[in-house]
Amino acid sequence: MKAVGIVVEYNPFHNGHAYQVEQAKKETGADVVICVMSGNFLQRGEPAIVSKWTRAEMALAGGCDLVFELPFSFATSQADIFAKGAISILEATLCQYLSFGSEQGNIQPFLSTYHGLQKHEIEYNQLLKHYSKEGYSYPKAASLAFQQLQLAIDEEIVDLTKPNNILGFQYIKAIKQQNAKMEPTTIARKNAEFHDEDFNASTIASATSIRKKIFSQEQNIEETFKYMPRTSYDALHSYYKKYGVLHHWERYWPMLQYRLLSSSPAQLREIYEVEEGIEFRLIEASKTSTSFQSFMEAVKTKRYTWTRIQRICLYILIHVSKQSMSHIEEAEYLRLLGMSSKGRVYLNQHKGEFKLPLISKVSEKNRESLALDLKATRIYALAANSPQQQQLLKLDFSQPPIIYDKR
Repeated sequence: MKAVGIVVEYNPFHNGHAYQVEQAKKETGADVVICVMSGNFLQRGEPAIVSKWTRAEMALAGGCDLVFELPFSFATSQADIFAKGAISILEATLCQYLSFGSEQGNIQPFLSTYHGLQKHEIEYNQLLKHYSKEGYSYPKAASLAFQQLQLAIDEEIVDLTKPNNILGFQYIKAIKQQNAKMEPTTIARKNAEFHDEDFNASTIASATSIRKKIFSQEQNIEETFKYMPRTSYDALHSYYKKYGVLHHWERYWPMLQYRLLSSSPAQLREIYEVEEGIEFRLIEASKTSTSFQSFMEAVKTKRYTWTRIQRICLYILIHVSKQSMSHIEEAEYLRLLGMSSKGRVYLNQHKGEFKLPLISKVSEKNRESLALDLKATRIYALAANSPQQQQLLKLDFSQPPIIYDKR
């Protein structure tokens, strides 16, 4: 059986995601779709709207066949680390192909860009250092350095100012660095841009715009129905009915504020990504802010992007130290969240060949490996209504991999 891998967050799973799954199978001729999905917290440093188990079920209902969790240490990190973890999992599960969405829609410019930057690595790093010293955020400095370098690469190259192109390029880089055997392919994003906050098309909308509509008190959630499969819509309703919450940062603001007000600058400096004195700015803003939104607006600067600050806040909330993240390279295990009947066949045929140990439930043997993910789950569950917090928390220990029958 041939497998195509995709890297996802599904926050929530919508029609654009369903299109990608369908096209990934169509363009590669794969028999199964294996997705690596972020857990309860995501790459932009925010909580997922519903738990990883509900989103895994959405994925299976939407056409995926195997869902593996991307561990917290990768899922909440910057693009290069995020990609390293995801590619190492897909390689370990014997994917022959990687499919990703991009604004570019053509794989060759990604490959040309990778080889071009390899050839001009010293020059690129010098430019990156130059723009960083001028006070630009890392993404902006990288974009400016790349723009300066374009003339030196005499081939069609990818536009690395676009968010999906940036991630796609990091996937290519990770494949090359890990000597992975999978063949990359890309699908042009349809209609909605990654961070679009408004509905611009008849049936395709970004996850950002869907979440905005869901969380808006002025709008009816029914308006989001046409932008996602019925299974996703039902899953959101069911989750809210059961746990009394759809997760977002405001639910965690009192906990974050407590962390900031009860920590010294020296203690905050031990937290991953806290550097350059931002701990003082965080503490001062926490004293007067009445919401997470007002706090973020007070802290954001030209150098620190909204996403980077959110990630720092997440690490403070979960209490993730620099030391605990110092060894991040590649994934060390495969945490299985769910499978379709076809995925189950693939698993039975190939799991003996998998390059990483397979974890289907928490045990004393693997608890240490899963420690950071389990801690993140404990914090994530605190947003739910009591006593549903305990029900949500226990899922990580009691929930076996979901077996989804498409019939």
